[in-house]
Amino acid sequence: MIQNFAKSPIILSLLLVILHQQVAAQNSDYGVNVPTQASISNPMQATQAPIEELNEQKRPPVEPETFDPVADKDYLTAMFKLNGSKQDNDYRGAIFYLNKAAVQGHDKAREELAVQLLFGDHIGRNITAAIEVFQDLSARKGYPRSQFYLGFVYASGLGAKSNQAKALTYFTFAALGGDSLAQMALGYRYWASINVVSSCEMALSHYKQVAQNVASKISTNSVGTVINRIRIYDEEEKVSSQSQAMLDDDLVQYYQLLADRGDVQAQYGLGLLHYQGARGLSIQYDKAFYYFSKAAESGNNYAMAYLGKLYLEGGDHVKQDNLTALKYFKLASEKGNPIGQAGMGMIYFYGSSVEKDFTKALKFFQLSADQGYVEGYFMLGIMHFYGYGVKKDFKSAVKYFNLAAQFGHVLGYYNLAQMHATGTGVLRSCPTATELYKNVAERGTLSHLFSEAYLAYKEADIDKSLIKYMLLSELGYEVAQSNVAYILDQFGSKLFDKTDSLKRALVNWNRAATQGYHVARLKLGDYYYYGKGTDIDYQQAASHYKYASEVSQNPQAMFNLAYMHENGLGLRKDVHLAKRFYDMAWETSVDAHVPVALALFKLSLMFYLDGIFAKYNFLTGLVKNPAIYIGSMWDIYLMSLLAGLISFMYVLRRRV
Repeated sequence: MIQNFAKSPIILSLLLVILHQQVAAQNSDYGVNVPTQASISNPMQATQAPIEELNEQKRPPVEPETFDPVADKDYLTAMFKLNGSKQDNDYRGAIFYLNKAAVQGHDKAREELAVQLLFGDHIGRNITAAIEVFQDLSARKGYPRSQFYLGFVYASGLGAKSNQAKALTYFTFAALGGDSLAQMALGYRYWASINVVSSCEMALSHYKQVAQNVASKISTNSVGTVINRIRIYDEEEKVSSQSQAMLDDDLVQYYQLLADRGDVQAQYGLGLLHYQGARGLSIQYDKAFYYFSKAAESGNNYAMAYLGKLYLEGGDHVKQDNLTALKYFKLASEKGNPIGQAGMGMIYFYGSSVEKDFTKALKFFQLSADQGYVEGYFMLGIMHFYGYGVKKDFKSAVKYFNLAAQFGHVLGYYNLAQMHATGTGVLRSCPTATELYKNVAERGTLSHLFSEAYLAYKEADIDKSLIKYMLLSELGYEVAQSNVAYILDQFGSKLFDKTDSLKRALVNWNRAATQGYHVARLKLGDYYYYGKGTDIDYQQAASHYKYASEVSQNPQAMFNLAYMHENGLGLRKDVHLAKRFYDMAWETSVDAHVPVALALFKLSLMFYLDGIFAKYNFLTGLVKNPAIYIGSMWDIYLMSLLAGLISFMYVLRRRV
């Protein structure tokens, strides 16, 4: 059914206009819901607005869900195996149970198998078969997830001819069905004006829905999920050291050995890595609890503070216990630990095992913030926003939320987005609010895709890595866009021919450059200069080099501009401007000294020769048309002269 919509641009346009009006009406009120004193027991009730639901849309009739209990049990078993920790995953068993459930007609199992077929995860890749399943489930059941993946394959041209109209249609229906990935894809398209008219309000609407979902899953005393966004270009070209680089198994085992031997720093470090799920390790609170306990026994006050957080939050790893949390927070706080001080503030703020006291909470949050701790900043923002223990002050709230956001606190970003979207304490700014919501949306649960894509790249499974990065690229992740461009530029892919690969690389370099990645801007200049994926356009190349030179002070861009001025390629030929840009490249980077020195030597030599030729006109004529001065057999004379010189040199060498 949806395919017919995509074939008619008039129907598609009318559909998008109606959707635009509906979403705009839903977003006319961005107010923050201020909780009562009694509702503060849940941190999220005090930090975000209620999630608005999309109005019911008229949809094509779909088949009702009917699950065979046996097939459903097989499906749940498969998903448990797929979603387990790295150590507990049984992928072969998961695929077995998915196949078993799918054969019995379980559509959710079929959909999950199709996703595995698309990526080639734990099963041979078959994009065509995956698309057939997605089309069937989209048409019969209206599954939003299947509609999103159809949008992705049509947007990327994977296994199907690229069709942006169809992609937009499928993304739209999937977003209406509540699919967060489709909402991100649409938000990015309206934000970056990709095959749609730019609309900040539409982008804000879609990103806000995803951001609300992400924020609702984050507790106040957590900065959010750590996403390992490794930029392949920077790693391969040794541009910079990447703090987010994954730890290999040998290094993890080495740290575990140190921790088992009583190294307190190793114990605390492993605890923190497992607590945050950083550097390629999955979040495992049980292991975090184990290592923090070991470090705390040796007197590490940071480990004590994190034990307090684990006891305060509770879960499968440890039973929730406010008194034990208070004990560890107090021990850490007495040693001046900012995390412990923030924990004490949380205890008094929520009245956990003590009488609620906003004055004491404010004091501890201020002590924590004075040491630059992010949760101290965030909670001061909350207290000033709602007027808890202090006079309500939106401007102070904005200041503290800004400080929290600078340290990567997701709820800091979210609350700032709410305030900019509503004009609370600041002038309303749709672009600012949208970028903040986008930042929150990109801190969701997609860290595993980044990790899987990077591991596939390191294992030389280029196509699997490329597909996963392409998916993240469609969602608006700048690092994924630059990685897609780099992979297609350096390795190509079996999925596309060379010409298509370069065209797709150009598109992704452009998207990454638009989001501020300076290397992508330089690459765009190179693509237009050499005609890679497009026609040669020296003026366009020069404009990108100028941007990279002025905004990011890129020495390579300066060198390229100098060369183009020297030779008059896309720019006015000007030796003086060429020298100026060569000098700028020299001053900007030590690595540019050798090539700049050679270029300046050549420039000086050519300038000197041009002066001689200008003074002695006959030399210019001699070089351009020697036959006028020497005769039609000038080449014979020249060859004879060269032969004589060679003979003369030979005789001299023999005498020596």
